[in-house]
Amino acid sequence: MPNRLAHETSPYLLQHADNPVDWWPWSEEAFAEARKRNVPVLLSIGYSSCHWCHVMAHESFEDQETAEYLNAHYVSVKVDREERPDVDAVYMEAVQAATGQGGWPMTVFLTPDAEPFYFGTYFPPAPRQGMPSFRQVLQGVHQAWDERRDEVTEVAGKIVRDLAGREISYGDAQTPGEEELAQALLGLTREYDPQRGGFGGAPKFPPSMVLEFLLRHHARTGAEGALQMAGDTCERMARGGIYDQLGGGFARYSVDRDWVVPHFEKMLYDNALLCRVYAHLWRATGSDLARRVALETADFMVRELRTNEGGFASALDADSDDGTGKHVEGAYYVWTPEQLREVLGEQDAELAARHFGVTEEGTFEEGASVLQLPVRDGFVDAGKAASVRERLLAARSERPAPGRDDKVVAAWNGLAIAALAETGAYFDRPDLVEAAVAAADLLVRLHLDEQARLTRTSKDGHAGANAGVLEDYADVAEGFLALASVTGEGVWLEFAGFLVDHVLARFTDPESGSLYDTAADAERLIRRPQDPTDNAAPSGWSAAAGALLGYAAHTGSEPHRTAAEKALGVVKALGPRVPRFIGWGLAVAEAALDGPREVAVVGPSLGDEGTRSLHRTALLGTAPGAVVAVGVPESEEFPLLSGRPLVGGEPAAYVCRNFTCDVPTTEVERLRAVLSD
Repeated sequence: MPNRLAHETSPYLLQHADNPVDWWPWSEEAFAEARKRNVPVLLSIGYSSCHWCHVMAHESFEDQETAEYLNAHYVSVKVDREERPDVDAVYMEAVQAATGQGGWPMTVFLTPDAEPFYFGTYFPPAPRQGMPSFRQVLQGVHQAWDERRDEVTEVAGKIVRDLAGREISYGDAQTPGEEELAQALLGLTREYDPQRGGFGGAPKFPPSMVLEFLLRHHARTGAEGALQMAGDTCERMARGGIYDQLGGGFARYSVDRDWVVPHFEKMLYDNALLCRVYAHLWRATGSDLARRVALETADFMVRELRTNEGGFASALDADSDDGTGKHVEGAYYVWTPEQLREVLGEQDAELAARHFGVTEEGTFEEGASVLQLPVRDGFVDAGKAASVRERLLAARSERPAPGRDDKVVAAWNGLAIAALAETGAYFDRPDLVEAAVAAADLLVRLHLDEQARLTRTSKDGHAGANAGVLEDYADVAEGFLALASVTGEGVWLEFAGFLVDHVLARFTDPESGSLYDTAADAERLIRRPQDPTDNAAPSGWSAAAGALLGYAAHTGSEPHRTAAEKALGVVKALGPRVPRFIGWGLAVAEAALDGPREVAVVGPSLGDEGTRSLHRTALLGTAPGAVVAVGVPESEEFPLLSGRPLVGGEPAAYVCRNFTCDVPTTEVERLRAVLSD
């Protein structure tokens, strides 16, 4: 019989709806039940494409005896971390403070007042490798709750007090200058892996936001080392197993330092961020590889993540049916030499094995290999390689596909909108721009209420119940600003303004300028979450700084500019010390230091050839964070168009920064030079 999760919209929660565990969703009613029964709360947090979440669910939450023990002695609460990032952030901070590490599944034991007192991640069904079994943990916590209640509540109170003392206040600090950004670059150089690209050791995550900083730093300063680190890392990733050589798109991370074996889940936010990075790398260098990867990644998102409503789904699972009914990680993606022969025949299979690095021993498990491009293009005839790839992709499409989390997350869709809009504009792919517009339309129609307050998620055309957090407002504003620049439709600037106004009113400390991840009027947790560091995606703090800065450049709004500069104070503090973990903040700081530049393109119509050439040149300018407005003279679509006439009856471009403007130009080459200076 289904439990209380049967009525939820989260695919992750629905995966647990038939568990014998009597799950509750996160709610006041769950904690009221715990108070009434005088039992602790088991809080289990995960997400739908999390491999070990599935493992623990199968081993423990589907086990009848374990479920009966849980139901007798606990109130069990299941949370989708992607749906409630605020709940996840608060308890992850507690887990990391107590244990020095964290991850998912996250397992936390709480008092009925939601105060944490015991922590863990994955627990096995039987003791192994020094880990207690999940049943042992449940029994131990139950015994402590019954016999040492005072000690438990004292520990819980101390943890909550310690968390309350961690509030960040960098709002009064100054914005980072040349010195801090140079120190950040030096720090990245020290951690750079020159043999393999990327930073640090295994596991290796795609450093998309750091790459954006490196590209912007090179554009502003001409530092060749920054461009080389970005370019080499992008090439290594694109040739590695972390990139899907048949279908495009990136896996979550590489388990090794060489980008060979990925953790196979594909997340929307990774692909949106990396699509934009490769498009920007092409813009800076003209690299054919960067162009190909940007377009293939964009096509992957539209083909495999787009929902019927026009939004983008959150993720594809790492696991899939291996053809025997058993769910295995990577089964959809890996190949043996024998499988190549079955699809391609002997001769082409040998060519494919060389081209994609498939060996008899295998690079993954049980003799299978993850496809890579270990050698340079030209080793194999391009036409033959394309034919092999098409046949393998067609054969792969017959395999059982990984599951898809159809939840539409506002923030990640904002990132996808920005990536698709720019990629479509750069490569003359109006279909990609249209996909970005459709996703933006969905967010406006379904996720925004009459006061322009955001709902975080939707599914199947139905809005979820959870309020948007800071990253939702910031990333959606970022997407709308990119769409405004690409389409010349000022309505997207207007919607971005509504969102950044909420950032000022509801997420910003009015005294210090510090930012919080939840709104002032949001549900009160044991601590108001606040994290400026960029991890898998830009932090709400960094993303808000970027959106505020871009909106201020478009409109000349001083309050938004001031708020952006205050928010960048945290980058001044953290950039020189931990540059890998504040990459987007550093990228925004580059834009602030460069101006950012404001480009207004005016012409007799948007369809006019001269107008289109100047507009495209403006979009292809590498000046960090530059904003672009395009329209007819005296159009009210964009403030930047005000007082900007045609020059000699011809389309013209106006470039300004720091309250100073260049002479308007009608020449594409002159505009290109101004924007690359």
